[in-house]
Amino acid sequence: MEINFTRTNGKLDDRIEELMHFAGDIRHPDMVREMIIAALKAGIENTGNEDRADLKLMNTTLKEMRFTSKIFGPYRGRKKVTVFGSARTGPDEQVYLMAKNFGEKLAKAGYMVITGAGGGIMQAANEGAGAENSFGVNIRLPFEQRANPVLVGNPRLIIYKYFFSRKVAFLKEADAIALFPGGFGTLDEAMETLTLLQTGKHNIIPLILIDEPDGTYWERWIAFFKKELLTEHYISDSDFQLFERVNSADEAVEKISRFYRRYHSIRYVEGKTVIRLATPLGVEHAETLKKDFGSLLVPGGDIYLSGHLPEEADEPDIAGLQRLIVDFNRCDYGQLRKLLDAVNNC
Repeated sequence: MEINFTRTNGKLDDRIEELMHFAGDIRHPDMVREMIIAALKAGIENTGNEDRADLKLMNTTLKEMRFTSKIFGPYRGRKKVTVFGSARTGPDEQVYLMAKNFGEKLAKAGYMVITGAGGGIMQAANEGAGAENSFGVNIRLPFEQRANPVLVGNPRLIIYKYFFSRKVAFLKEADAIALFPGGFGTLDEAMETLTLLQTGKHNIIPLILIDEPDGTYWERWIAFFKKELLTEHYISDSDFQLFERVNSADEAVEKISRFYRRYHSIRYVEGKTVIRLATPLGVEHAETLKKDFGSLLVPGGDIYLSGHLPEEADEPDIAGLQRLIVDFNRCDYGQLRKLLDAVNNC
């Protein structure tokens, strides 16, 4: 039997509707229906025993992402900062104390902290924030990655089988990313975050590189980018706008908070970039932004102030916020970050 995502499946569509009705209060039934259809299609298309592994991967991924939404859902009203760094950093090291201080200052500023739930920098950030302000996004490994004492028994601890599900949680739920020195895992997260920001596959958020006052870890990393990547034109100069390097917890928290001084959120509607503003912007400021950031626009594009658009009706809680509409060419996200900084500094 051929099954389609369109409603052309006859009695099968009726049975799916009956199933959802029987299950009770199904939100977004159109999306749930497509998930059911996808599962049925996978079951039909994977016909041999050798394909069972594919179904196991799909099944586990769906379960992990559902549980992620369940755990984070009640806290969507609070901003969160994902903190990466080495699991091997000892509690007597200066950078450990910095991470602990950072977690404490984040909690005092109203943020929650997300870590990989392990030791080292992760444990330090959780200790500083406290169990009540912490999430742990753990991974099953045969070594090194047991949940730290702050998160043992914490209802906000999630243990993943797959790295890619865990990576989604780290970034999907974060309003900012902070990176302390670390190994392959830390650098992997740094590069993935940069790639997603550079390509627009994740909305712009603060990406903060934190080192101890006399540390050179991120300085040498950035120097490599400039010497090997920028000179060969593998990246653009504006890509350096996508991250910031600091040498103190205070400066890191200040940069994250400043990013949300006026900027609230962003949405793409019918080819337009809609920047929602927590506090109003003057018309003269919008004109200045148009003059300064004209290179970001599509040919004949504009930057102007507006109320909420009809397409945003599904977000009634923020309907009253002013909008800055930008006909962004969707190419240079480093420059878009610079525009957001200018919005916050107006």
